[in-house]
Amino acid sequence: MTTVASGALIGFLVGLGLVIIVYRSPRARRIHLADRIDPYLRDTPTPSRLLDDRPRGVPRPGLAAVEALARPLLADAAGRLDRFLGGRAALQRRLTQAGGRTSIEEFRVQQVICAASGALIGAFLLALRALLGVGPPALVSVALIVAGTAGGVVARDYWLSRAISEREDRMLLEFPTIAELLALAVTAGESAIGALERVSRLTHGELGRELRLALADARAGATLVQALEGIAARTALAPLVRFVDGMAVAIERGTPLADILRAQAVDAREAGKRQLLEAGGRKEIAMMIPVVFLVLPTTVIFAFYPALVSFTVIAQ
Repeated sequence: MTTVASGALIGFLVGLGLVIIVYRSPRARRIHLADRIDPYLRDTPTPSRLLDDRPRGVPRPGLAAVEALARPLLADAAGRLDRFLGGRAALQRRLTQAGGRTSIEEFRVQQVICAASGALIGAFLLALRALLGVGPPALVSVALIVAGTAGGVVARDYWLSRAISEREDRMLLEFPTIAELLALAVTAGESAIGALERVSRLTHGELGRELRLALADARAGATLVQALEGIAARTALAPLVRFVDGMAVAIERGTPLADILRAQAVDAREAGKRQLLEAGGRKEIAMMIPVVFLVLPTTVIFAFYPALVSFTVIAQ
């Protein structure tokens, strides 16, 4: 490593540190209203843990200080990323479709962590180039830092889409069974709310969780129709939306609910069969790729290679 490169690297690190110090100094940092009134509210009683439904993990002793130091920086970066990307309403809907276990702020923090992880790859290559003189050129390393940062943000968004797709697939698998259980409960004489309560107690999947949320909304003061429409608003599955609409219409107009539930269950079974056939057709086409490009050429080689060797020997 040359003297010029060493001086440039040291100057860059010192300048970056000075910029961070000046930027995060009390005079330059904007003080929020919450920071101003926080010292006067610290003597307030702590709320009950029974009201906090977030999972509580036991932090490791060695990481508690690091987490306390990194939390404000991550929150600030997540806020800036949220203002840059926007679309809070669409993001909230997608998080709700994924199960609603992650808030927007937590998702943005995860995106910041993924972006920093992606940028570290390019930074490592740039440092390797500056210290040892090996690796890609400096311009390529800087481009890799930018690409890694953007790739981390996009990767976290892609994982969210995968989580939504997997959850919807699980709900589609549970839907026919739950529809039949509801039809049996209503046929046996249960009311709509009683059937929902019984089925929600017996099931433990994603759709059962949605039924429990609907019952919680109904107990909180919403009508049963509004609670059922909340299930359709939290999901984007067409069969489930039709099922909820059918139940809502039957409850509002007084039509026989058991017949509608049985018909919906039959439709769900038929839709599951069609999806299974479509998946089988796609897998069959995908299986042709190794057969055509791997198995068939190997078979042709084994079939014609002895004849080719024999012709070569005879020609000599």
